[in-house]
Amino acid sequence: MSTDPQSFLTALRLSDSFLPVGGYTASYGLEQYLNEDRIEDGDDLQALLAAYLRRVVGPCETVALANAHGASTAADLETLLAVDERLHAVTMPQEFRESSTKAGAKLCELLGETAAESGPEGGTDLESAFADTVASDDTPGHYPVVFGVVAERRGLSRLEACLAHAYSFITGLLGAAQRLGRFGHTEIQSVLEALGPTIAETCERHVDDEVTAMASFAPLAEIMGMRHERAGRRLFMS
Repeated sequence: MSTDPQSFLTALRLSDSFLPVGGYTASYGLEQYLNEDRIEDGDDLQALLAAYLRRVVGPCETVALANAHGASTAADLETLLAVDERLHAVTMPQEFRESSTKAGAKLCELLGETAAESGPEGGTDLESAFADTVASDDTPGHYPVVFGVVAERRGLSRLEACLAHAYSFITGLLGAAQRLGRFGHTEIQSVLEALGPTIAETCERHVDDEVTAMASFAPLAEIMGMRHERAGRRLFMS
């Protein structure tokens, strides 16, 4: 784990809901769970998010991020694009794919703008090449893949990057649950506290997985995501 202050600040920035990539518009099916009254209390919410971590975030998005981080370390654009394509293929619900690719495109755009303002040393060749490929629609540009490149290029270790992403994913869903009016601040914070060990365990378990291991198995979550596409009332994009 890094102790570099700037890397730590980067982790805080990337995991903060203040980062303007549109994460606040996504609930990844959670809204549909609530619409169908499948979540009654904080214990139900905690169990659902733990399942997301173990069945989606860990074996799918963490694997993608970790391998994108490795490809960035090696400056290997071809492998990076292969990771992005694999993640696109294993993400089944359309809304989940759209949320992820829109956030990835926004992160690329944001970094391009801030790098330009900070001078010629603000960006990197690999970042620029990958951002150009995303902008030209030659690769989907999923958020975990972009996140992995950004984190590696700014000094975060592979595990630190995975932890920051998993934490931001969970806080995003908790924020969605709160905005839907079902949970108060205290209960949300209790769930977040309880999920801390699961976040760490999930990232540590999958941080070294090969890209071929990338898979997602959360049938009910995917069904909720697909039902959400046709829901009569929707506050969130997914």
